[in-house]
Amino acid sequence: MSLTTNVILSHEQIVQKIRRIAFEVYEDNFGVKEIVFAGIKGTGYSFAELLKGEFDKIASIPSDITKITIDKTAPLQTFIEVDKDLKEMEGKVIIIVDDVLNTGRTLAYSIKPFLGIKIDKLQVAVLVDRGYHKFPVIPSFIGYELSTTVKQNVEVDLSDQIRFSVTLT
Repeated sequence: MSLTTNVILSHEQIVQKIRRIAFEVYEDNFGVKEIVFAGIKGTGYSFAELLKGEFDKIASIPSDITKITIDKTAPLQTFIEVDKDLKEMEGKVIIIVDDVLNTGRTLAYSIKPFLGIKIDKLQVAVLVDRGYHKFPVIPSFIGYELSTTVKQNVEVDLSDQIRFSVTLT
């Protein structure tokens, strides 16, 4: 049996969605002190870099970026690491960024480091929301909502600056 791969979002569509999310972030956070884009290691962090880049083009709000390292297969058994000092994020808006939201498990556990500091607001941005939420994580910003079967796989490729893609297999 061969797997069929369908391109769900083209490069141009992904760029457009990132730009739209950047405008939504700006609109929803107008007047805040600073925004920190906290990307989950891997494609989530790549998405956070692109989102921050677009945000910085349109907004006068200072922004920063940090990387969250989490073992997606065993989040309770491993330490969740943030690559910047959490004390520097106090009083700021934190936006946790990931490429695909499936069950919400990774995003739910990635919130943990920020629960020990006083922040202004915590939001979630995802490029694709598959809608199989098992954890109470509702994204504040969504690029694309996609209905799939549980057995299908959504893959986001942001590695080639000329050819971003979201595929379904």
